[in-house]
Amino acid sequence: MTSSHHDQDRPEPAYRDAAPADVPALVDLVNACYRGDSSRQGWTTEAHLLDGQRVDAEGVRALLDRADTRLLVAEVGGDLVACCELRRDGEDAYFGMFSVRPGRQGGGLGRIVLAEAERSAVAGWGSRRMRMKVIRQRAELIAWYERRGYKATGHTEPFPYGDESFGLPKRSDLEFVELVKDLPVGVA
Repeated sequence: MTSSHHDQDRPEPAYRDAAPADVPALVDLVNACYRGDSSRQGWTTEAHLLDGQRVDAEGVRALLDRADTRLLVAEVGGDLVACCELRRDGEDAYFGMFSVRPGRQGGGLGRIVLAEAERSAVAGWGSRRMRMKVIRQRAELIAWYERRGYKATGHTEPFPYGDESFGLPKRSDLEFVELVKDLPVGVA
């Protein structure tokens, strides 16, 4: 396998499950990726669609307490650079809260972490499919997932207007679309 100069500059991340001590860093990472001025450094920002927080400490702790959920964190040199939520849902795995530090976006880290999440769902739970919900107005992000094999199911869900834990909408037409990808069985 050949390695580009770019790969040598960015070592492979180390993966682990989040622990309660990670909650403050996870809240900072997720909110930095999705909201406010810091998120505008990366291309995954939702700041043009939503104000307010993306997550809070209570919500992250609640995810850690769920028996059917893992928060996978990726570290490089001891620094938290990415995270995602994986939730077991029958033969499916749900993928959410995907966050890559804004200064690290655009260099292939998201692709690597997504592939590890898929591998982990197959290896740990025998998942056959990964599902996710993405805000319909995030066309660039949906296209990124489509390039990685995800397909829109046609299923949509309304945005939870009035629930500030999801943020403060800046427009009235937000909704989620569901994307799915079949996962290779027996590949761990």
